[in-house]
Amino acid sequence: MNPNEPIRKRIVINLDQQGQAGSGGPGYNSKRRRRWPKVLAALLVLFVLGIAGLAVGGYFWWRNFQTSPEYSLALLVDAAQKNDMAAVQKQLDDDAIAKNLITEVSQKASSRYGLAMNAGLQQQIDTMVPTLLPRLKDTIQAEVAKEIKEFASKSEPKPFILVALAIPRLVTITREGNNAKVTAPLPDRSVELGMTRSGDSWKVTGFKDDQLTQRVVDSVMQDLPAIGKVDLSNIPLLKSGRKPKRRR
Repeated sequence: MNPNEPIRKRIVINLDQQGQAGSGGPGYNSKRRRRWPKVLAALLVLFVLGIAGLAVGGYFWWRNFQTSPEYSLALLVDAAQKNDMAAVQKQLDDDAIAKNLITEVSQKASSRYGLAMNAGLQQQIDTMVPTLLPRLKDTIQAEVAKEIKEFASKSEPKPFILVALAIPRLVTITREGNNAKVTAPLPDRSVELGMTRSGDSWKVTGFKDDQLTQRVVDSVMQDLPAIGKVDLSNIPLLKSGRKPKRRR
């Protein structure tokens, strides 16, 4: 080398390292690998929070649903499907149902006498029917349970949770404060139940169904004078239609 020749610096470019730097290099890949666990952890936390939110919301919805007439009606249907009469009884207010039926039963019992009805017989019916209340309660309980079983027979017995969720789709419920009216369809007719709030639950206090009423009236008629034995001589219409006897 000539000592008088200027020193030239030689620059060497490593093409392999340049390519690695352009693609992020080893450090870039390691950063990406360290980032994925954090992303997965964040997604897991969001998933857990979502499940917890659904669980809390479901809990409060179920607690509120338990205070609704739909829930009490589901208990009644479930008990009828299982033929658990003790559980059926818990959902019925026999006294209220019987009292609400007394007026209708008295009217239908009176109508069966037709022209034979008179003031004395009407008074006898009005006086006697309330005294039959204890027996009516047993009859009504059996008849209401029979009606509920008929309604429940529309579907196979299912777990209670499924029955409770299905009830709002099977019946029409109208609420007015602490009272509710339930219209339940049967194969050949519809029945109407009256329900009243009782604490945190609801009880059936009314039951309107022509077939049930007729069966209760049949039971009441056994204690009333037989229609063929009613004295027709006291009926004003028949009295006025008689011709006076001629005097000899």
